[in-house]
Amino acid sequence: MRVLLIGTGAREHAIAAALAADPAVTALLCAPGNPGMAGLGELAPVDPLDPGAVAALAVEWSADLVVVGPEAPLVAGVADAVRAKGIACFGPSQAAAQLEGSKAFAKDVMRAAGVPTARSFVCTTPDELAAALDEFGPPYVVKDDGLAAGKGVVVTGDLAAALAHGAACGRVVVEEYLAGPEVSLFVVTDGTAAVPLQPAQDFKRIGDDDEGPNTGGMGAYSPLPWAPPDLVEQVMASVVQPTLAEMRKRDAPFSGVLYVGLALTTEGPKVIEFNCRFGDPETEAVLARLDTPLAGLLHAAAVGRLSEDPPLAWRSGAAVCVVMASAGYPESARKDDVITGADGVPGVLHAGTARREDGALVTAGGRVLACTALGDSLPEAREAAYAIVRGIGFDGAQYRTDIALKAAEGKISVP
Repeated sequence: MRVLLIGTGAREHAIAAALAADPAVTALLCAPGNPGMAGLGELAPVDPLDPGAVAALAVEWSADLVVVGPEAPLVAGVADAVRAKGIACFGPSQAAAQLEGSKAFAKDVMRAAGVPTARSFVCTTPDELAAALDEFGPPYVVKDDGLAAGKGVVVTGDLAAALAHGAACGRVVVEEYLAGPEVSLFVVTDGTAAVPLQPAQDFKRIGDDDEGPNTGGMGAYSPLPWAPPDLVEQVMASVVQPTLAEMRKRDAPFSGVLYVGLALTTEGPKVIEFNCRFGDPETEAVLARLDTPLAGLLHAAAVGRLSEDPPLAWRSGAAVCVVMASAGYPESARKDDVITGADGVPGVLHAGTARREDGALVTAGGRVLACTALGDSLPEAREAAYAIVRGIGFDGAQYRTDIALKAAEGKISVP
């Protein structure tokens, strides 16, 4: 199978590593890719947001399967353009990708499907915003309606900050705050059949103890030893299947990965958000433990034969991913700092990196590296991940020191 993978980040690097390890994959092309992915397959320049360009590359390269990693190309209609050329594509249509492309659309789908989620208002004027915030009270949850690379959500007790974020975004969704530990669940689906992966938990804030502004994600771990044993079964029944049925009803069947972001509240699991692709950095931890060959799974979903696939197999133990970010992130991202100790190290997944003409690896984005490790237990995986982090250096490097710490210490409880 010849596989074309679209994307540049650590999520795509993790997907590329899993695809490259699959005996069914005879050739892998990563477009545009990154320096870390260069060791796993060919790289090719392409504008991921140009559906025609991606489809043309898939045809030119004789791809058997195209895998679209990031959300923006999916919302732009890349999967539709590829499928129009008769090539299997893993990723939802432009219409179905609105589950992530518009928070208001996702809320409408959830309401129609009876999915448990937070009460919310769509606001387009300052008066509507102020009234919605007054209705729910603190902590205030204000979400940019459109794509914002994981940083469009503000959760704050500061009314002025909530008003300012809403004003800066324009059209927003204001929600009641959902208290409880958060869970990320990826579900691979062909629009009807659905196969859940193992749950993960990520860390959105820049600082330890969840201090500071939201980021695209500073780390993750999987599995969740504290999660209820029937959690996945419950979410599949109350969230995933009703949502897929509602999307089929709207003539926008969802195939690809449905990312379900959950809060485990006193009233049970409730949906915080949907995404239309693998989450980052949870993917790095989840795929590290997946024993089932990835290409076959994604191809089965892309061609509507997921129900014929055998159950997934998982490696024992745990996986932990720690993100190293550049100076100034998330407000800004300093570039061109030389990175040492990362080349050739197992478990180092590239996010925002570049290769200089002299061969040096340098920072080229906000989140720079995702250091991922396996262990027989969560504490062992955590120690192994931080051992990788300690061996890497670049000026201004930022990382959290508490990824998976509370879970490893048994300090997370479900209300």
